[in-house]
Formats: sequence, C-alpha cells, structure tokens
Amino acid sequence: MNVAFVPVRGGSKSIPLKNIKELCGKPLVYWTVKAASESNHIDKVYVATDSGLIRSTVESFCLPKVEVIDRSAESASDTASTEFAMLEFAGKYDFDNIILIQATSPLLTSEDIDGGFKLFDSDDCDSVLSVVRQYRFIWKETNGIAEPVNYDVFHRPRRQDFGGYLMENGAFYITSKERLISSKNRVSGKIKAYEMSEETAFEIDEPNDWIIIEQLMKKRNKKIFNKKIKMLLTDCDGCLTDGGMYYSENGDELKKFNTKDGMAFEILREHGIITGIITGENVELNRRRAEKMKIDELHMGVKDKLAVVKMLAEKYNISLDEIAYIGDDINDIPVMKEVGSSCCPMDAIKEVKECADFISIQNGGSGVVRDIVKYLL
Repeated sequence: MNVAFVPVRGGSKSIPLKNIKELCGKPLVYWTVKAASESNHIDKVYVATDSGLIRSTVESFCLPKVEVIDRSAESASDTASTEFAMLEFAGKYDFDNIILIQATSPLLTSEDIDGGFKLFDSDDCDSVLSVVRQYRFIWKETNGIAEPVNYDVFHRPRRQDFGGYLMENGAFYITSKERLISSKNRVSGKIKAYEMSEETAFEIDEPNDWIIIEQLMKKRNKKIFNKKIKMLLTDCDGCLTDGGMYYSENGDELKKFNTKDGMAFEILREHGIITGIITGENVELNRRRAEKMKIDELHMGVKDKLAVVKMLAEKYNISLDEIAYIGDDINDIPVMKEVGSSCCPMDAIKEVKECADFISIQNGGSGVVRDIVKYLL
C-alpha cells in the first residue's frame, strides 16, 4: 500500500497560514493534495495538521483518497523536523511505502508523482527524491578565497556541453516504511533522482516566492485552457446536476441544479462566449432550466454528441479548438478528445478523468461550471 503524507501546520512565520492562503483561486495546499489524489500509484492521502482551520479547509475539497489527521503540537513546533512528523505518522498507520509531499511545491503534478513511483519500483532502488537540473556555476569560499566547485575556470563549458547538476526541489520523497523507521530519514539506501521541470525549482517559503509561483501557475493554466475559447458546452446530468433521480409522491421527476452555474453562464454571456447543453435525455426539466439560464444552444435526446458539436462549430464558424466541453461519462469522451479544452467534475468516471485537461474540485451539481469558468476567464 502506497500512502502520501502531506504535513501542514498553522504556525508559519514568513507567511501566516500560508498553507490555506489562496494561490490562483485555491488554497495553497489544494494543489499538492489534488495532485496526490489523482496519482495512479497512491492508495491513500493523509494530510497531517495541528490547525482546525486547515482541517476544515482540506475537508471542504471533498477529494477522493484524502483523510485529514491530527498532528501533535510537538511535531508541529518550529524546531521539529519533518522526519519527526513522518515517524509519528508511521507509528500509528499501516502502509508499505510512503511519499512525503511538501505543500509548498504547488507546481507538482500527478504525472510527476507517478513517474517517481515508477522509478522507485525499478531495480536497485530504495528511495527516490525529486530534483531539477541546474546549469549554474557553483563556488565555495575557504578562508576568504573563492574556489569553483563544479567546473574549471580555465575551461568554462558552454551550456550545451555542460551536464549541469541536480538540485533537490523539495516536492516529494519516496521510501518504504521499513527504511523510514530504521534510518529515521526520508530517504536512505540506494537513492534515485526523479527530474522535474526546471520551473519547479521554486518553493514557497517567502512572500517573493509566492509572486513568482503564482505567475508560473497562471502560465500553466493558459496551457490547460485555450484562451481563444468562443463556446462552452456541457452535458447535463452529472455535470449541471448531481446525477441523482428524484421523484415526488405524485411520481414527478425532480433534479438538483446549482445556482452558481447559473451565474457562470451569465458571466460567459458577458464575455461573448456561446453556451450550450448537449444531453442524451429529453425531458422538460432540462429545457426549463436551460431557458432560465438563457443558454444559447440546447440539444436533447442526442446519441452522437460529437456530431452535434461539429454542427455547432460549423454553424458559428469556429474551430473545435475554440470549444470547451464539460463531461462526466463515457459518451462524452469522443467530444473531449476533439475539443480545445476538456473538463470534468471531480466525481466523473475514471476514463473521463484520464482524458480531461482539467478536473474541477466540485462534484456534479455542486457548481462545476462556476469553478471551471473561474479558470477559463
């Protein structure tokens, strides 16, 4: 069993309560916990904290696999090491392998975590740590005299000929429970390094780090969402609703929609973005809700959603790359693979999550469109 351990304390001195301070619209800790939750190699994610406010914040994410646990005051003190918290955790919980994840590395992705575990599972490997490759010339000072550490000043290499060096970026560390307890260290034995992108060298420790990483996050979001989006389309049940089927005593069918999504469509109209609902169902409830939200296009009883999307692209003279689509089940996948930006609720099926560019923090019927629009715009 592989577990993620994310220690977050409330007593940060440089940035008060930095772990729940918003970064690109979400609390800082959300980004790493989300990455861990989406990893195919992690069975359980434990967030250890001494703060009730942090606990309630993390629990509000409603992320799968995640459990918030208490962290003792001793392990959350300014002088306690991270290893102390890890060993405290290891003494109470069962697991085979552990990945320590630092909340201060929000550029971490589930792909990085999976890559780290693949390396950990390779031959002759006892531990893995995340690194970035740097191309700087390092010097040290001895008795007031500076000396080069990693190059010859008389044969200064060109960047393309310089192998560089590996630097810990603090994002994650993987080891077994057995080795953690015996070595009392986050890594030991035969250690391998998993290289992450150069931008992940930044960690949030000081206010200036926050500014830099927020800009990097915004740049990454631009890659997720095509900024030329001119149309947003969504499935209905499981996206705009919670997917439940409710009936009154008279046998009338009822559905639960979210008012936040109504506001999201209003914002999209203000930005000149065409809106639409494409659903396999053909019920009056969906029509009435679409009319109230002033949706531009409503297509019900649809068997081939991709055909409808292509028809709408032709009708409005836009490309598929200029369309964002929200789906939650297998009949949405053909569309999601073709459009510019594909999104899904947190409780979408696994196959949909695997092909989505963006997974909302919200479940279906809980404001998925509103959450996505915040990033889209």
